[in-house]
Amino acid sequence: MSNEDEQPENRLRKELPAEAPASAPDGEQGAEEQPEAALTGRQRLVKGLWPPRVTRAQLIVALLLFGLGFGLAVQVASNSDSDSALRGARQEDLVRILDELDDRTQRLEDEKQGLEKQRSELQSSSDQASEARKQTAEKEKQLGILAGTVAAQGPGITITIDDTKGTVQADMLLDAIQELRAAGAEAIEVNGVRVVANTYLTDSGKSVSVDGNKINAPYRFKVIGKPQDLEPALNIPGGVVQTLEKEQAVVTVERSTKIVVDALRAAKRPDYARSSSQ
Repeated sequence: MSNEDEQPENRLRKELPAEAPASAPDGEQGAEEQPEAALTGRQRLVKGLWPPRVTRAQLIVALLLFGLGFGLAVQVASNSDSDSALRGARQEDLVRILDELDDRTQRLEDEKQGLEKQRSELQSSSDQASEARKQTAEKEKQLGILAGTVAAQGPGITITIDDTKGTVQADMLLDAIQELRAAGAEAIEVNGVRVVANTYLTDSGKSVSVDGNKINAPYRFKVIGKPQDLEPALNIPGGVVQTLEKEQAVVTVERSTKIVVDALRAAKRPDYARSSSQ
């Protein structure tokens, strides 16, 4: 077949250049090849921080720091309340509190010196066995007073709490006993019941029970100790007397050169404890 016989459209195809594959514009190709290059520094920072990636270790540390911060905040608030209470106290009240602290320090120092004296007497005595027996007998009397098995007398105070409204509760009387002990009370009796180390108080209707013995108002404390220490301890700001007076109770404190505490407690043998020397 000759060239003249070729169709016109075939001739046109031979004359046209070959088709080239379509290519994306230069701008789009650059955006696909380097997507990160188009981000600014701030955008990369935001992309790295959000969404947050929290590990278990970071969560535990955060919880511990939160608990520590909460505890510190509570402690600071508690100290601030105590400081504000002292700041609001009168000058004479502050002086009384300082005197009470000085008296307690002096009592502890006297007790320390007494023990050191006993030790030196035992070490220097020619008849150490006799001296030991003497000190043991004296110690037995002291322990008998503390245990309530023997009567005691000496200087002290008498406290009368007249509860006409029936608002005085067992915990208020217990606070009074604890404050007296801290002030150096050596023997305490409440309405004929001897107070000892394991004494407990409970509410019984509008009355109070001491070691299971029901007592009624007015509550009368007989306390042996140094009156100059016992009475101020009850009258400190926010102390026993002020607390009872807020409950409309009438509190009377009288000093005396001779207080007799003769209510006794039966000696009880421990069920399990025994002397280590046996």
